[in-house]
Amino acid sequence: MAIGPGTLVLVVGPSGAGKDTLIGLARAHLDGDPRYVFPRRLVTRTADPALEDHHTLDEAAYADLVAAGRCALHWRAHDLGYALPASVDADIAAGRTVVVNVSRAVVAAAAAKYANLVVAYIDAPLALRAARIGARGREDPASATARAARAVALPDAPHLRILNDGPPEAAAAVLLALITGVRAVEHAEPVADAAG
Repeated sequence: MAIGPGTLVLVVGPSGAGKDTLIGLARAHLDGDPRYVFPRRLVTRTADPALEDHHTLDEAAYADLVAAGRCALHWRAHDLGYALPASVDADIAAGRTVVVNVSRAVVAAAAAKYANLVVAYIDAPLALRAARIGARGREDPASATARAARAVALPDAPHLRILNDGPPEAAAAVLLALITGVRAVEHAEPVADAAG
């Protein structure tokens, strides 16, 4: 039986689209409201506090976590392990709205596990994504451009596309509206399916 009655909001999109920035702005707006939860991911990479917010664990700890089933969802991307804490399941079961940044590859597994799922696809023009990736300082300019230019598959689920090409507060307001159940269609493009 799928876990509910809460809603899982999956924030997906290509590298450099600004997913963590928008999530951070939405989290700040909803701070103190117990109906909304923004859990920290578990990642096998040290977090840069200025750019991302996650718990770091090594590969052995990640493998143990996954093998023991002590995470809500898990996936691998860019040679790293990612997981959502098991607390996500309890929050969804308690009726809360949980907002997380995940890989598009985990959308199908999430749809099978949770009764109520919303997918926000954050996007930005290629040049802007490459500049944002380069600003992180983890890759040289050529690698940043190559990473930004990788083919991007849309999520295999109904989703709302949010273009993050201006002030981040504008796109964050659209994401916030989606999280709180109000669709701001004047700033977003609804997409019925992956072929849309």
